Amino acid sequence: MAEKKKTKRSGGQILIDALAAHEVDRIFGVPGESYLAALDAFYNARNKMEFTICRQEGGAAYMAEAWAKLTGRTGVCFVTRGPGATNASIGVHAAMQDSTPMVLFIGQVARDQADREAFQEIDYRAMYGPLAKWVAQIEDTARLPEYVNRAFHTASSGRPGPVVLALPEDMLTDMAAVEDVAPAPPTLSYPGRPDMKALRDMLSAAERPLMIVGGAGWTSGTSKNIQAFAKANNIPTGAAFRRQDCFDNYDPRYIGHVGIGIDPALGKRVRDADLIVAVGPRLGEMTTAGYSLLEPPAPNQKLVHVHPDPNELNSVYRADLGIVSSMPAFAAAAKAMKPVEKRTWDDWAGEARADYLRFVEPVANPGPLQMAEIVAWLNEKLPEDAILTNGAGNYSIWPHRFYRWSRYRTQAAPTLGSMGYGVPAAVAAKLAWPERVVVSFNGDGCFMMNGQELATAVQYGAKAIFIVVNNGMYGTIRMHQERSYPGRVSGTELNNPDFAALARAYGANGEMVEKTEEFAPAFERALAADRPSLIELRIDPEAITPVATLSGLRKQARGTKK
Repeated sequence: MAEKKKTKRSGGQILIDALAAHEVDRIFGVPGESYLAALDAFYNARNKMEFTICRQEGGAAYMAEAWAKLTGRTGVCFVTRGPGATNASIGVHAAMQDSTPMVLFIGQVARDQADREAFQEIDYRAMYGPLAKWVAQIEDTARLPEYVNRAFHTASSGRPGPVVLALPEDMLTDMAAVEDVAPAPPTLSYPGRPDMKALRDMLSAAERPLMIVGGAGWTSGTSKNIQAFAKANNIPTGAAFRRQDCFDNYDPRYIGHVGIGIDPALGKRVRDADLIVAVGPRLGEMTTAGYSLLEPPAPNQKLVHVHPDPNELNSVYRADLGIVSSMPAFAAAAKAMKPVEKRTWDDWAGEARADYLRFVEPVANPGPLQMAEIVAWLNEKLPEDAILTNGAGNYSIWPHRFYRWSRYRTQAAPTLGSMGYGVPAAVAAKLAWPERVVVSFNGDGCFMMNGQELATAVQYGAKAIFIVVNNGMYGTIRMHQERSYPGRVSGTELNNPDFAALARAYGANGEMVEKTEEFAPAFERALAADRPSLIELRIDPEAITPVATLSGLRKQARGTKK
């Protein structure tokens, strides 16, 4: 057998060549002197690999996570040591809780300075151990292809998640003669015939079945196959927290969002079900309403739990049937399964759909700007492949409740509920899909946490539309504050800039909307613009959720009548 070609190169060049071998064409990052050798190698690969320069490492890591979520490919992020690494940790945490494949590369102090608390030195194995699937430091330049290959495989296999690799500065400048390594083919798990037979038997015996879809590792084909399975068996189907794009919301089987702000009728229906088929989600706190919709460890409902990671099954809830399978494989098997012949739940399914349709009808909030009507307008205006992003805050309840997703990979929102996600996620979305409409929802507090990435959007011509819902407060915390300590406002007030003027200062378009009827023309102008656009929505502070007001919460907490 002929000897494989080995070329002597710097560690930085070996690393970038390894990324090219893994078909990486976009990297997000903030530069640092700790990985200058890698940045120099990027220069050689600039015609086939884009280094997206971000303004803060948290934004860069969010972009890498959102890029992966929306493309199905592993996101890649580069940051420098110390402060850069600590800033980026929020994106790693998001990737872990959202089960998103991502590799974070961190510059590190030179090896001869290790363990001296050198400038910005951190032990990344200790720091990132609980936040990532695997953390390692590459000490030997010649092993770079091995580590990169393992990193990408680990990030994308089983339950996907983040991997962190530390790069000592001198390791990147050392020379080595090594071969490039092609990526390993994906390893998939499949449901067995006994699994599918048991599922069908349990479904046949059920009177009130309900399916919850979500989690990671889906494809558009997965979504279509699951919908075909639901249709063949007329199974009412809800989406786990911030996974509404897994199932067409216009499908007659779709019954709503099993997450924050859940329809009380849907919450009751989940509790009353006699069979829950959970396809993909971890069944975490947000999807189970604080572990109350299903009671751990043994739910009152029969539980079928499908997940690619065997360690996730039975970690909180004892499943009557646990199926270890990748999502595409299970969805294909479910579609091929012979439908249940005698169903007793058609009325149950129809009532659940009717409840959902009632719940998404716009409801009024205090003030001249009506959020539900704006979201309803977006439902009518946006194409079905439009991408919506958001971070955390009460403002997100409006799109989560009233917007209707119809295609997979059109939603990017952090299931860990972190603020500052909506802006960088929209930048990543527009860079991934420049031909598609991208709308970013942000609260005023949420926007300010990574609003500087608007500069990145302008720099790269990422013409997303950024909506900032401004109520002058950290609304979610204020809501909880009024419930627990009514009238004692502390630490939640915000004095905000003129967001429209701020956007214009960055080189984007900026508009301010105070009335519902002003929104449509402002949005049309944003669609037609040749640059990113920001629309500030001034909402009445009383409108804390679609169904609650601040004064109402305060009165209720004080035990007085409205």
